[in-house]
Amino acid sequence: MDPRTMPPLRTCLLSGGESRRMGRDKALLPHPEGGSWLERSLRLLALAGAPITVLSRHPSHLDLARAIAPSLAVPLEILEEPAPWEGPLRALARLMEHHPGALLLLCPVDMPWLDGDSLDILCQEAHRDPGQVLVAHDGERLQPLLGIYPADRQQRASLQAHLALGRRSLQGWLEAVGARSVPLPAAPLRNANDPAAAAALWP
Repeated sequence: MDPRTMPPLRTCLLSGGESRRMGRDKALLPHPEGGSWLERSLRLLALAGAPITVLSRHPSHLDLARAIAPSLAVPLEILEEPAPWEGPLRALARLMEHHPGALLLLCPVDMPWLDGDSLDILCQEAHRDPGQVLVAHDGERLQPLLGIYPADRQQRASLQAHLALGRRSLQGWLEAVGARSVPLPAAPLRNANDPAAAAALWP
């Protein structure tokens, strides 16, 4: 594909989990760089220079995103995720249907070490292969909540067909569409899913 005809990039923050293992709302945890994990994620995504969409079912997340929106250098769209809440594959399908034709840079709110270099690498790979689903790989396993997802007609139809069969596994859909992994440094891709992991974030 000619780079001049690249689909528009849109960054998308997933912030709809229940934080059961953490015991507290991860998105609202304080971040050493200032603000909450959610706020830090939005500031990081804004560095990509593309519009941002926040998808969450939690009113507190949506309110916080609205509060920070004026301080961002890019447009911020806030989407309340409707029921049924069936995990990231359903969330991705909603984002694809809401932004048809865009390149979606998907990011989870619970990757508090994520850095701009990792996002840059993903975007560079998307420019080389804009029709391909690209998923971050930390050297040990895929990190499917961090990746580039083309919301073109083919991928949207494939995802909807997967869901129509009652399948909810994002990993299963990635295998079906032949997603390509993008090697990234492991440290920025670490997740924090429980209090011990959160306490070990920073000394």
